[in-house]
Amino acid sequence: MALESPPVPPVDLKKIPLFEGLSEDELRALAERTAQRSFAKNAIVINEGDLSDSLFLILSGRAKVYLGDESGKELILDIKGPGEYFGEMVLDERPRSATVMTLEPSQFATLSRADFTAVLLKHPKIALQVIRNLIRVARGLNENVRSLALLDVYGRVARVLIELAVEQDGKLVIAEKLTQKDLANRVGASREMINRILRDLSQGGYITVTDGRITILKTPPPRL
Repeated sequence: MALESPPVPPVDLKKIPLFEGLSEDELRALAERTAQRSFAKNAIVINEGDLSDSLFLILSGRAKVYLGDESGKELILDIKGPGEYFGEMVLDERPRSATVMTLEPSQFATLSRADFTAVLLKHPKIALQVIRNLIRVARGLNENVRSLALLDVYGRVARVLIELAVEQDGKLVIAEKLTQKDLANRVGASREMINRILRDLSQGGYITVTDGRITILKTPPPRL
């Protein structure tokens, strides 16, 4: 006789900033409409061009949002972690505009377009948060276009390093491990070019790289 799997407990949506302001009853009712999904590292969650109708809420793990081409080149648009979400553009009922892949084992909760729309219609504050996030994404894309068009590769690398760094013990540290390929995909350059730039920044005393983690010792100059 097969044993039945224990029921999966409802998702704790209080950990998702998007739903801040909802009452306990509303959060519980919404959580009951979600489905939980687990993905291994380097799993494709969404493919650019897919037709799907779900919002994804990140419960654990990290995922990258990127554009790719047939040759395998990538341009990373964003890295998302616990408490964040992706797939909100499902509201326009058009194919997915980017690919999402996990960077580590991850767990998501999914919410259908119909349920997501119902929440937005009932709660203007949440709708406003979604609008603000979409504006942030649009501004980020504008900055990426400006960077690609007006800055050389070094300038793009320096900009990304500053944007990713957070202060820890008086130092600017990039918490996530960045491979040269990761950085190349973020700025639209070759790994060889990234290798040279990081080497020059290290030799100039601007950064240190230890176990794949970059610490900014002083602000990189406008030009090397």
